[in-house]
Amino acid sequence: MFKLQIKYLSFFFGIISILSFFNILYSYYFNLYLNLDTYYFTLATSLILFIVLFKFGKYDFKSNIFDKILTIFLGYLLIPLVLSIPFHFSIYNLTFSNSFFEAISGFTSTGFTVFDNIKLIDQSLIIWRSSTQWIGGLYFLFSIIYLIDIYDDSFKKTLTNYISFNSSEILKQAAKIFILYTSLTILIFIILNIFSIRIFDSLNLALTIISSGGFLPVNELSMIIKENVQIIIFSLLMLFSFFSLFFSYNLIFLRKKNVNFFYEDLHLFAYLVVVVTIFFLFFSFNYDFFINLFAIISSMTNIGFSLNPGQENLNFIYLILVIIGGSFFSTSSGLRFIKIYSLFKFSLNQILSFSRPKNVFMNKLIFTKINFNLYEINKYFLTIIIFILSLFILTSLLSLSGITFVDSFKLSILTLMNTVNSSIYGLKEFDFYNLQLFSKYCLIFFMIVGRIELLTILLLIKKFLFKN
Repeated sequence: MFKLQIKYLSFFFGIISILSFFNILYSYYFNLYLNLDTYYFTLATSLILFIVLFKFGKYDFKSNIFDKILTIFLGYLLIPLVLSIPFHFSIYNLTFSNSFFEAISGFTSTGFTVFDNIKLIDQSLIIWRSSTQWIGGLYFLFSIIYLIDIYDDSFKKTLTNYISFNSSEILKQAAKIFILYTSLTILIFIILNIFSIRIFDSLNLALTIISSGGFLPVNELSMIIKENVQIIIFSLLMLFSFFSLFFSYNLIFLRKKNVNFFYEDLHLFAYLVVVVTIFFLFFSFNYDFFINLFAIISSMTNIGFSLNPGQENLNFIYLILVIIGGSFFSTSSGLRFIKIYSLFKFSLNQILSFSRPKNVFMNKLIFTKINFNLYEINKYFLTIIIFILSLFILTSLLSLSGITFVDSFKLSILTLMNTVNSSIYGLKEFDFYNLQLFSKYCLIFFMIVGRIELLTILLLIKKFLFKN
């Protein structure tokens, strides 16, 4: 019998009630009364759920990993239900499926939208869309701490010196995450304002960038980002969701600069430099380099924004960058560069060990003394296998629904990697509003699958199919 830790979810309903209250104040201040009632309804619903779950829900720090995974999965269903209230009861007559799709897309930081023209949406609802991403990014980071036991010891060492988290360590890390996440959001907002982006757009973009989301406050980002200096700054700000959330904190506040806390970010920095250099040398002849830089970083961070619609010949390369992803402790998705690099190095060492049996090859990452073992490699390999199977299943389901194979394949990658459909992937004009109900719910399910660590899916399969 599973014992869901629903008290864990109460914290996020409390945040939703606060965001609802802020939206009410915003609506009154700017005389935006069209959707005001929906925020009152959301405030009441989230507040009741917060009180009930906090008072009557049970939480056990020592609960098994399967209970924790199912609790996280329940959160990805229940929280978007509340977040969908302003969409469903707004003046735009969205059906429940479209409202839930929009909420799931925001909460998983994917960015698929059923709205065709953002200009026609009430400003308060635009802020609400961006807020769904922000709380979704926070939920994802908290979930990593909550499910820390499924990760490798080498990954844990980038967060703390503890191999196993007790209750006090979990609370300490959770508080640090909330403060850092909020502080970085404010910092991004201030920097965007400094570079002549109006306050409303800066607020929405800050909520989007820090969560690695895909919602925009306008139809085209080029309507906001126009100058080269703005493109450069925006590109650099997107890196906040590429590197570890603790990267900047450790640089400033860590007294003893233990390389274990930086090794993944050092690998990511080297990866970023190599990719940018390759694009600069081979792919910048037909396009402005700053446009290419923006598209590169946008893909690597799984945000997916684009500024130039004419980059169809690079679709496949950008999709590869999307699949690789960023830091495991960031709001970006992807398979994670460090996993792919470890698999590549291990495979290379295995091949060399057969050709040169007298030599000893160390399975050790550069920038650190940490060795990765066969158990970790097996988990990395299984993660890739699960991704390939998920990609095949979703592509098949979408193709059977009448979507062309090419679009189904691209859309499946973006769905599993929680990346918005934009012109750099050749899917800018994809219509989610009129998508068949079956296809829409397939995307909803796989958006959640993509956001949950793929390894957790394997653990659940093992639990239900191999009970012994």
